[in-house]
Amino acid sequence: MDTNESFYNRAIFTALRIGFITLLLVWSFLIIRPFVMLTLWGIIIAVALYPFFKKLSKKLGGRDKLAATIITLIGLSIIIVPSVLLVDSTVDSIHSFANKMESGTLEIAPPKDKVAEWPVIGKSVYDGWKLASENIDTALETYQPQIKKLAPKLMNSASDLAGAVFLFLVSIIIAGALFPQANAAKKASASIFATLIGKQGHGFVQLSVAIIRSVVQGILGIAAIQATLAGIGMAVAGIPGAGIWAIMVLFLAIMQLPPIIILGPVAAYAFTIMGTTPAVIFLIYSVVVSFSDTILKPLLLGRGVDVPMLVVLLGAIGGMIMSGIIGLFVGAVVLTITYKVFEALLVNDVWEEPNDTEKIIQEE
Repeated sequence: MDTNESFYNRAIFTALRIGFITLLLVWSFLIIRPFVMLTLWGIIIAVALYPFFKKLSKKLGGRDKLAATIITLIGLSIIIVPSVLLVDSTVDSIHSFANKMESGTLEIAPPKDKVAEWPVIGKSVYDGWKLASENIDTALETYQPQIKKLAPKLMNSASDLAGAVFLFLVSIIIAGALFPQANAAKKASASIFATLIGKQGHGFVQLSVAIIRSVVQGILGIAAIQATLAGIGMAVAGIPGAGIWAIMVLFLAIMQLPPIIILGPVAAYAFTIMGTTPAVIFLIYSVVVSFSDTILKPLLLGRGVDVPMLVVLLGAIGGMIMSGIIGLFVGAVVLTITYKVFEALLVNDVWEEPNDTEKIIQEE
Protein backbone atom coordinates (compact mmCIF):
# COMPACT_ATOMS: atom_id res chain seq x y z
CA MET A 1 0.00 0.00 0.00
CA ASP A 2 2.79 2.40 0.91
CA THR A 3 4.60 1.48 -2.29
CA ASN A 4 1.52 2.21 -4.40
CA GLU A 5 0.93 5.48 -2.58
CA SER A 6 4.54 6.50 -3.11
CA PHE A 7 4.28 5.60 -6.82
CA TYR A 8 1.12 7.66 -7.25
CA ASN A 9 2.69 10.61 -5.45
CA ARG A 10 5.73 10.48 -7.71
CA ALA A 11 3.51 10.15 -10.79
CA ILE A 12 1.42 13.17 -9.77
CA PHE A 13 4.54 15.18 -8.94
CA THR A 14 6.11 14.26 -12.28
CA ALA A 15 2.93 15.13 -14.17
CA LEU A 16 2.76 18.50 -12.44
CA ARG A 17 6.38 19.25 -13.30
CA ILE A 18 5.89 18.23 -16.94
CA GLY A 19 2.70 20.29 -17.14
CA PHE A 20 4.42 23.31 -15.62
CA ILE A 21 7.38 23.07 -17.98
CA THR A 22 5.03 22.58 -20.96
CA LEU A 23 3.02 25.62 -19.90
CA LEU A 24 6.17 27.73 -19.69
CA LEU A 25 7.38 26.52 -23.11
CA VAL A 26 4.03 27.14 -24.81
CA TRP A 27 3.65 30.52 -23.14
CA SER A 28 7.17 31.53 -24.11
CA PHE A 29 6.60 30.41 -27.70
CA LEU A 30 3.42 32.48 -27.95
CA ILE A 31 5.38 35.50 -26.73
CA ILE A 32 8.26 35.12 -29.19
CA ARG A 33 6.19 33.80 -32.12
CA PRO A 34 5.99 37.22 -33.89
CA PHE A 35 9.80 37.34 -33.88
CA VAL A 36 10.57 33.76 -34.96
CA MET A 37 10.77 34.41 -38.73
CA LEU A 38 12.60 37.66 -38.11
CA THR A 39 15.24 35.98 -35.96
CA LEU A 40 15.55 32.98 -38.28
CA TRP A 41 16.26 35.24 -41.25
CA GLY A 42 18.83 37.14 -39.18
CA ILE A 43 20.55 33.88 -38.29
CA ILE A 44 20.52 32.74 -41.93
CA ILE A 45 22.09 36.03 -43.05
CA ALA A 46 24.73 35.79 -40.31
CA VAL A 47 25.65 32.20 -41.24
CA ALA A 48 25.80 32.98 -44.95
CA LEU A 49 27.98 36.08 -44.54
CA TYR A 50 30.17 34.80 -41.70
CA PRO A 51 33.18 33.91 -43.94
CA PHE A 52 33.12 37.44 -45.37
CA PHE A 53 32.84 38.83 -41.84
CA LYS A 54 35.94 36.92 -40.69
CA LYS A 55 37.98 38.09 -43.70
CA LEU A 56 36.96 41.71 -43.11
CA SER A 57 37.66 41.42 -39.39
CA LYS A 58 41.12 40.02 -40.12
CA LYS A 59 41.89 42.93 -42.46
CA LEU A 60 40.75 45.34 -39.74
CA GLY A 61 43.13 43.84 -37.20
CA GLY A 62 40.67 41.55 -35.47
CA ARG A 63 38.12 44.27 -34.68
CA ASP A 64 34.98 42.16 -34.90
CA LYS A 65 32.55 44.88 -33.84
CA LEU A 66 33.81 47.28 -36.50
CA ALA A 67 33.58 44.58 -39.19
CA ALA A 68 30.04 43.71 -38.08
CA THR A 69 29.06 47.38 -38.16
CA ILE A 70 30.42 47.83 -41.69
CA ILE A 71 28.60 44.75 -43.00
CA THR A 72 25.39 45.86 -41.31
CA LEU A 73 25.59 49.33 -42.84
CA ILE A 74 26.27 47.85 -46.29
CA GLY A 75 23.31 45.49 -45.91
CA LEU A 76 21.01 48.31 -44.79
CA SER A 77 22.12 50.42 -47.75
CA ILE A 78 21.43 47.58 -50.19
CA ILE A 79 17.84 47.43 -48.90
CA ILE A 80 17.15 51.12 -48.26
CA VAL A 81 18.53 52.70 -51.44
CA PRO A 82 16.55 50.58 -53.98
CA SER A 83 13.43 50.85 -51.78
CA VAL A 84 13.66 54.64 -51.70
CA LEU A 85 14.25 54.78 -55.46
CA LEU A 86 11.29 52.46 -56.09
CA VAL A 87 8.96 54.49 -53.86
CA ASP A 88 10.15 57.78 -55.37
CA SER A 89 9.66 56.48 -58.92
CA THR A 90 6.19 55.12 -58.09
CA VAL A 91 5.06 58.34 -56.40
CA ASP A 92 6.33 60.46 -59.30
CA SER A 93 4.51 58.25 -61.80
CA ILE A 94 1.26 58.49 -59.83
CA HIS A 95 1.55 62.28 -59.51
CA SER A 96 2.33 62.67 -63.19
CA PHE A 97 -0.63 60.47 -64.15
CA ALA A 98 -2.98 62.38 -61.84
CA ASN A 99 -1.82 65.79 -63.11
CA LYS A 100 -2.27 64.76 -66.74
CA MET A 101 -5.72 63.38 -65.93
CA GLU A 102 -6.78 66.66 -64.31
CA SER A 103 -5.41 68.81 -67.12
CA GLY A 104 -6.78 66.56 -69.85
CA THR A 105 -3.36 66.09 -71.43
CA LEU A 106 -3.02 62.37 -70.77
CA GLU A 107 -2.28 60.53 -73.99
CA ILE A 108 -1.99 56.78 -74.38
CA ALA A 109 -0.42 55.38 -77.51
CA PRO A 110 -2.77 53.02 -79.38
CA PRO A 111 -1.86 49.33 -79.30
CA LYS A 112 -0.40 47.58 -82.29
CA ASP A 113 -2.32 44.77 -83.94
CA LYS A 114 0.22 42.26 -82.57
CA VAL A 115 -1.18 42.77 -79.07
CA ALA A 116 -4.43 41.10 -80.08
CA GLU A 117 -2.42 38.01 -81.03
CA TRP A 118 -1.09 37.49 -77.51
CA PRO A 119 -2.27 34.12 -76.16
CA VAL A 120 -5.24 34.03 -73.75
CA ILE A 121 -5.27 37.71 -72.75
CA GLY A 122 -4.47 39.33 -76.11
CA LYS A 123 -8.01 40.24 -77.22
CA SER A 124 -9.16 41.70 -73.89
CA VAL A 125 -5.90 43.64 -73.44
CA TYR A 126 -6.15 45.01 -76.97
CA ASP A 127 -9.76 46.15 -76.54
CA GLY A 128 -9.11 47.83 -73.19
CA TRP A 129 -5.89 49.45 -74.39
CA LYS A 130 -7.52 50.73 -77.60
CA LEU A 131 -10.45 52.18 -75.66
CA ALA A 132 -8.08 53.94 -73.25
CA SER A 133 -6.08 55.42 -76.14
CA GLU A 134 -9.25 56.78 -77.77
CA ASN A 135 -11.09 58.04 -74.68
CA ILE A 136 -9.54 57.59 -71.24
CA ASP A 137 -12.65 58.82 -69.41
CA THR A 138 -14.84 56.26 -71.11
CA ALA A 139 -12.29 53.54 -70.39
CA LEU A 140 -12.20 54.43 -66.67
CA GLU A 141 -15.97 54.44 -66.52
CA THR A 142 -16.21 51.11 -68.37
CA TYR A 143 -13.68 49.35 -66.13
CA GLN A 144 -14.68 51.11 -62.91
CA PRO A 145 -15.87 47.91 -61.14
CA GLN A 146 -12.57 46.15 -61.88
CA ILE A 147 -10.58 49.20 -60.76
CA LYS A 148 -12.51 49.36 -57.47
CA LYS A 149 -11.73 45.71 -56.80
CA LEU A 150 -8.08 46.10 -57.76
CA ALA A 151 -7.34 49.28 -55.77
CA PRO A 152 -7.61 47.72 -52.26
CA LYS A 153 -5.42 44.82 -53.36
CA LEU A 154 -2.76 47.22 -54.63
CA MET A 155 -2.87 49.11 -51.33
CA ASN A 156 -2.53 45.88 -49.35
CA SER A 157 0.37 44.78 -51.54
CA ALA A 158 2.12 48.11 -51.02
CA SER A 159 1.59 47.82 -47.27
CA ASP A 160 2.92 44.26 -47.23
CA LEU A 161 5.96 45.31 -49.24
CA ALA A 162 6.70 48.18 -46.83
CA GLY A 163 6.38 45.79 -43.89
CA ALA A 164 8.70 43.29 -45.57
CA VAL A 165 11.34 45.99 -46.13
CA PHE A 166 11.17 46.89 -42.44
CA LEU A 167 11.53 43.23 -41.44
CA PHE A 168 14.54 42.85 -43.71
CA LEU A 169 16.17 45.87 -42.10
CA VAL A 170 15.60 44.46 -38.60
CA SER A 171 16.92 41.04 -39.69
CA ILE A 172 20.11 42.63 -41.02
CA ILE A 173 20.60 44.40 -37.70
CA ILE A 174 20.07 41.08 -35.88
CA ALA A 175 22.63 39.43 -38.15
CA GLY A 176 25.10 42.22 -37.41
CA ALA A 177 24.65 41.67 -33.68
CA LEU A 178 25.24 37.92 -34.10
CA PHE A 179 28.54 38.15 -35.97
CA PRO A 180 30.79 38.84 -32.94
CA GLN A 181 29.01 36.07 -30.98
CA ALA A 182 29.49 33.40 -33.66
CA ASN A 183 31.87 31.13 -31.74
CA ALA A 184 29.68 31.08 -28.66
CA ALA A 185 26.62 30.44 -30.83
CA LYS A 186 28.32 27.49 -32.54
CA LYS A 187 29.27 25.94 -29.22
CA ALA A 188 25.72 26.38 -27.92
CA SER A 189 24.24 24.93 -31.12
CA ALA A 190 26.55 21.93 -30.99
CA SER A 191 25.60 21.26 -27.36
CA ILE A 192 21.87 21.62 -28.05
CA PHE A 193 21.86 19.34 -31.09
CA ALA A 194 24.09 16.79 -29.33
CA THR A 195 21.54 16.69 -26.51
CA LEU A 196 18.54 16.37 -28.83
CA ILE A 197 19.97 14.08 -31.52
CA GLY A 198 22.98 12.47 -29.91
CA LYS A 199 26.42 12.18 -31.44
CA GLN A 200 25.08 13.09 -34.87
CA GLY A 201 24.14 16.49 -33.46
CA HIS A 202 27.71 17.66 -34.06
CA GLY A 203 27.46 16.78 -37.75
CA PHE A 204 24.04 18.44 -37.90
CA VAL A 205 25.61 21.83 -37.13
CA GLN A 206 28.09 21.47 -39.98
CA LEU A 207 25.40 20.21 -42.34
CA SER A 208 23.04 23.09 -41.46
CA VAL A 209 25.76 25.67 -42.09
CA ALA A 210 26.62 24.08 -45.45
CA ILE A 211 22.94 24.01 -46.51
CA ILE A 212 22.31 27.61 -45.49
CA ARG A 213 25.31 28.88 -47.43
CA SER A 214 24.45 26.70 -50.41
CA VAL A 215 20.84 27.91 -50.59
CA VAL A 216 21.71 31.56 -49.95
CA GLN A 217 24.52 31.58 -52.53
CA GLY A 218 23.09 29.24 -55.13
CA ILE A 219 19.40 30.17 -54.97
CA LEU A 220 18.79 33.46 -53.23
CA GLY A 221 22.00 34.94 -54.62
CA ILE A 222 21.20 33.88 -58.19
CA ALA A 223 17.65 35.19 -57.81
CA ALA A 224 18.98 38.56 -56.64
CA ILE A 225 21.41 38.72 -59.60
CA GLN A 226 18.67 37.89 -62.11
CA ALA A 227 16.27 40.41 -60.58
CA THR A 228 18.93 43.13 -60.61
CA LEU A 229 19.87 42.45 -64.24
CA ALA A 230 16.20 42.35 -65.23
CA GLY A 231 15.51 45.64 -63.43
CA ILE A 232 18.47 47.37 -65.09
CA GLY A 233 17.46 46.11 -68.52
CA MET A 234 13.85 47.23 -68.13
CA ALA A 235 14.91 50.64 -66.77
CA VAL A 236 17.22 51.20 -69.74
CA ALA A 237 14.48 50.07 -72.15
CA GLY A 238 12.03 52.50 -70.55
CA ILE A 239 9.57 49.83 -69.36
CA PRO A 240 7.06 51.39 -66.91
CA GLY A 241 7.24 50.01 -63.35
CA ALA A 242 10.63 48.36 -63.88
CA GLY A 243 11.21 48.05 -60.12
CA ILE A 244 7.93 46.21 -59.54
CA TRP A 245 8.61 43.80 -62.41
CA ALA A 246 12.09 43.18 -61.02
CA ILE A 247 10.60 42.24 -57.63
CA MET A 248 8.28 39.77 -59.38
CA VAL A 249 11.30 38.29 -61.18
CA LEU A 250 12.99 37.90 -57.78
CA PHE A 251 10.01 35.96 -56.42
CA LEU A 252 9.86 33.64 -59.43
CA ALA A 253 13.61 32.99 -59.36
CA ILE A 254 13.51 32.09 -55.64
CA MET A 255 10.65 29.69 -56.32
CA GLN A 256 12.83 28.10 -59.05
CA LEU A 257 10.50 29.26 -61.80
CA PRO A 258 11.96 30.79 -65.00
CA PRO A 259 11.91 34.63 -65.00
CA ILE A 260 10.87 34.48 -68.67
CA ILE A 261 7.32 34.10 -67.29
CA ILE A 262 7.52 37.81 -66.44
CA LEU A 263 10.14 38.98 -68.93
CA GLY A 264 8.39 37.30 -71.89
CA PRO A 265 5.21 39.42 -71.74
CA VAL A 266 7.32 42.49 -70.91
CA ALA A 267 9.42 41.85 -74.02
CA ALA A 268 6.22 41.45 -76.05
CA TYR A 269 5.05 44.80 -74.69
CA ALA A 270 8.41 46.31 -75.67
CA PHE A 271 7.61 45.60 -79.33
CA THR A 272 4.58 47.90 -79.01
CA ILE A 273 6.45 50.90 -77.59
CA MET A 274 9.83 50.82 -79.36
CA GLY A 275 11.39 50.04 -82.70
CA THR A 276 11.99 46.51 -83.91
CA THR A 277 15.77 46.51 -83.37
CA PRO A 278 15.72 47.78 -79.74
CA ALA A 279 12.84 45.43 -78.97
CA VAL A 280 14.74 42.44 -80.39
CA ILE A 281 17.82 43.41 -78.37
CA PHE A 282 15.69 43.62 -75.21
CA LEU A 283 14.11 40.24 -75.99
CA ILE A 284 17.53 38.61 -76.38
CA TYR A 285 18.68 40.26 -73.17
CA SER A 286 15.58 38.94 -71.35
CA VAL A 287 16.24 35.40 -72.56
CA VAL A 288 19.89 35.60 -71.44
CA VAL A 289 18.86 36.89 -67.99
CA SER A 290 16.18 34.20 -67.64
CA PHE A 291 18.57 31.35 -68.37
CA SER A 292 21.66 32.82 -66.73
CA ASP A 293 21.05 30.49 -63.77
CA THR A 294 22.35 27.58 -65.86
CA ILE A 295 25.78 29.24 -65.75
CA LEU A 296 25.57 30.71 -62.25
CA LYS A 297 24.33 27.59 -60.46
CA PRO A 298 27.42 25.45 -61.12
CA LEU A 299 29.57 28.36 -59.90
CA LEU A 300 27.61 29.11 -56.72
CA LEU A 301 25.41 26.15 -55.84
CA GLY A 302 28.09 23.64 -56.77
CA ARG A 303 30.22 24.78 -53.83
CA GLY A 304 27.58 23.79 -51.32
CA VAL A 305 24.95 21.07 -50.92
CA ASP A 306 22.81 19.87 -53.82
CA VAL A 307 19.25 21.08 -53.25
CA PRO A 308 16.22 19.45 -54.95
CA MET A 309 14.18 22.00 -56.89
CA LEU A 310 10.83 20.72 -55.56
CA VAL A 311 11.94 21.11 -51.94
CA VAL A 312 13.01 24.71 -52.52
CA LEU A 313 9.81 25.47 -54.45
CA LEU A 314 7.53 24.07 -51.73
CA GLY A 315 9.55 25.78 -49.01
CA ALA A 316 9.41 29.15 -50.75
CA ILE A 317 5.70 29.01 -51.56
CA GLY A 318 4.72 27.58 -48.16
CA GLY A 319 6.89 30.08 -46.34
CA MET A 320 5.36 32.98 -48.25
CA ILE A 321 1.82 31.76 -47.54
CA MET A 322 2.63 31.39 -43.85
CA SER A 323 4.75 34.49 -43.20
CA GLY A 324 4.62 36.77 -46.22
CA ILE A 325 7.60 37.92 -48.24
CA ILE A 326 10.21 37.14 -45.59
CA GLY A 327 8.81 33.59 -45.38
CA LEU A 328 9.67 33.20 -49.06
CA PHE A 329 13.36 33.26 -48.12
CA VAL A 330 13.21 31.52 -44.74
CA GLY A 331 10.87 28.75 -45.94
CA ALA A 332 13.24 27.70 -48.72
CA VAL A 333 16.15 27.38 -46.29
CA VAL A 334 14.26 25.71 -43.43
CA LEU A 335 12.55 23.07 -45.60
CA THR A 336 15.83 22.31 -47.34
CA ILE A 337 17.56 21.80 -44.00
CA THR A 338 14.72 19.52 -42.86
CA TYR A 339 14.96 17.46 -46.04
CA LYS A 340 18.73 17.05 -45.82
CA VAL A 341 18.58 16.20 -42.10
CA PHE A 342 16.10 13.37 -42.73
CA GLU A 343 18.24 12.21 -45.63
CA ALA A 344 21.27 12.22 -43.36
CA LEU A 345 19.43 10.29 -40.65
CA LEU A 346 18.45 7.63 -43.18
CA VAL A 347 21.96 7.42 -44.62
CA ASN A 348 24.33 7.24 -41.67
CA ASP A 349 27.48 7.91 -43.65
CA VAL A 350 26.30 11.34 -44.83
CA TRP A 351 27.76 13.03 -41.77
CA GLU A 352 31.38 12.77 -40.78
CA GLU A 353 31.44 12.70 -37.01
CA PRO A 354 33.90 15.21 -35.48
CA ASN A 355 35.85 14.05 -32.46
CA ASP A 356 34.78 16.94 -30.30
CA THR A 357 32.80 20.16 -30.28
CA GLU A 358 35.89 22.30 -30.82
CA LYS A 359 36.22 20.99 -34.39
CA ILE A 360 32.85 22.50 -35.20
CA ILE A 361 33.83 26.01 -34.25
CA GLN A 362 37.07 26.02 -36.23
CA GLU A 363 37.19 28.53 -39.04
CA GLU A 364 36.60 27.24 -42.52
